Amino acid sequence: MKKRIIASGAVLGMIAIILGAFGAHALKKVLSIDQLVTFETGVRYQMYHALFLLFIGNYDALSQKKQKAIYYLVLSGVTLFSGSIYLLATNNLTTFDFKIIGFVTPIGGLLLIIAWFLLLASIFDKKSQNHQN
Repeated sequence: MKKRIIASGAVLGMIAIILGAFGAHALKKVLSIDQLVTFETGVRYQMYHALFLLFIGNYDALSQKKQKAIYYLVLSGVTLFSGSIYLLATNNLTTFDFKIIGFVTPIGGLLLIIAWFLLLASIFDKKSQNHQN
């Protein structure tokens, strides 16, 4: 599982860099400043969570069950949060109106928050276990 988490973090990070460069160069010509800022928000949060996965994959104090839960929360959260932001920011470039999927953005954000909360809760669980020993 650790290898999968770290590999996924690397892939998310690589894609974030590609999308960031794409936004800074290709999309700069066709999107408004507000749309570019929105697109960059998706890239930034994707990169944050790529780094988060790299950390989770190397954090030995987490049980495999919690690592797995955080992993799936982050993958789902990034897909819904950043993915919807990318589509919404580039909405005017397509014939499909992606505004109808706007409701998934906060759901993705909530999944990311829950992933961070699981890490936080497990840290306190470990501390209380260590104090009991």
